[in-house]
Amino acid sequence: MPMTSRAFVRACVQSTAATLLVAGAAAASAANLGFLNDTPISYMKQRDLQALNSAASKALDTQKDGESVEWNNQGTGNPVPIRGTITPQDSVKQGDRTCRKVTLVAIAKGQTQTWTPTACKASGGKWKLLKQ
Repeated sequence: MPMTSRAFVRACVQSTAATLLVAGAAAASAANLGFLNDTPISYMKQRDLQALNSAASKALDTQKDGESVEWNNQGTGNPVPIRGTITPQDSVKQGDRTCRKVTLVAIAKGQTQTWTPTACKASGGKWKLLKQ
């Protein structure tokens, strides 16, 4: 997995308040974000993020607007099953640059979280999130 892909997933997660939990539920409590405990992001480990990242890269590179790619954390070693979808939408091309909103959905222990960042890339480049 290229480092920029890992950075893409981290940036997706960081685009919401839920991203403060990537380090774990304990960090959320310490940061006074206890309301995010027991949400899918609080159960995600590095290898789960890599699975999400792989699905996001695939979806952004291959799917048409509105077409989803399913992902899960099977095989990551995490005892908490996490699954979801990645759905690119609202593609806009400006010169050699393409931007797409991408809806990331994560489901774990009966809870669902959704993020919708915008990613862009220049022709032949790598996807990068727009700062919000």
